[in-house]
Amino acid sequence: MVDRIHLIIYGGLFFLLSMQCHNYKPDTHVSESGKKLIPLVNTTDLYYPGQDIGDNFDIIAAYALEEVDLRAVILDVTEDYRLENGLGRDMGIIPVMQLNYIFDRTVPAAPSPFTRMRSTTDRMEDVPLFQQAGVELLLKTLRESKEKVDITAFGSARTIAVAFNREPELLREKVNLLHLSIGASAPVQIEWNVALDPHAFVAVLQSGLPIALYPCGAGNLDGGLAAFSYDANNGYWELSNMNFVPDMDPPIRRYLEFAFSRSTRSDFLRAMETDDAPFDSNRWNRMHRVWETCVWMCMTDRVLVQRNDGSYRIISRHALQPTDRILPNELRPCTLEVQENGLFTYQYIDQPGNIRIYYRGDPKENEKALNEALPALYLEFKTQLLN
Repeated sequence: MVDRIHLIIYGGLFFLLSMQCHNYKPDTHVSESGKKLIPLVNTTDLYYPGQDIGDNFDIIAAYALEEVDLRAVILDVTEDYRLENGLGRDMGIIPVMQLNYIFDRTVPAAPSPFTRMRSTTDRMEDVPLFQQAGVELLLKTLRESKEKVDITAFGSARTIAVAFNREPELLREKVNLLHLSIGASAPVQIEWNVALDPHAFVAVLQSGLPIALYPCGAGNLDGGLAAFSYDANNGYWELSNMNFVPDMDPPIRRYLEFAFSRSTRSDFLRAMETDDAPFDSNRWNRMHRVWETCVWMCMTDRVLVQRNDGSYRIISRHALQPTDRILPNELRPCTLEVQENGLFTYQYIDQPGNIRIYYRGDPKENEKALNEALPALYLEFKTQLLN
């Protein structure tokens, strides 16, 4: 099966999957400070045109954070949402190509199976080869890595679950930590990412692999839906506006303008180079929903702090100052019981275990801090494309 999948051609666009591009050198990436980076496979339900434009916004961190060595992107596709309310969309190969272009990277990408797993043990070997490319890319990336790899799941856990069902020992050997941005912190409502593939979520939670769980939803339903509610264990927060975007590195700004306008222009790479497409900057004066910030902070061991002058920042731990106040942003060990539908309960434990759950303390203070700290972080991001 592996030998039969070499590359994917989507919409007439070439995109290497086999990681054989001569510029891609796994296990050699280091930060500017010489620190070895975190090998990462990012799975994301990123579409083109966007379904949730937050996915376009959040994946920037995978490319821009200096601690991360992004090895592959798995595009999590669910057939139900390829046509929704009359709008057709497909896997987000174009935004990935745009990010590769502006950051001068050759990160490979491939799709997940489009359909849900039929059971927790489904290997999905009967789906079209095209749709198996993401599973094979994940397995290939793990095989070729000389060190353990982190994996994120922003969307369903389908690709991870199927890969585990095919080669469980490989994942046990090579996975450092699964970061799952999925679920609700109490069994009151099936959260969106769980509903994308309940069998996949249950299979991964029962796999015994090391897991960091960042629930998207909160059990108190104070926001009406679990995904728009707040508690100490979920990652949801609201960015009051995006008025900082016009001041971002120009290629990143253009990438976001392209995404948020849901542009379908054919010269999607040239669009990263020039400002010839009109964009009303007043459109940034809008609230933006965020779930993924906690994942990037915990993965990279960055800390959310209030500085002595009262400002909030997301900083590397080595940049801490004696007067900084560290806000809670951590993973706590727990036991977890999951139902067949993906609802789960958990209890904290005092000893290490294979599952840890996110904790942020006061969610409203967390939101207040991130409203200042995240824009400041994104304004620091720089690309390799000439401006």
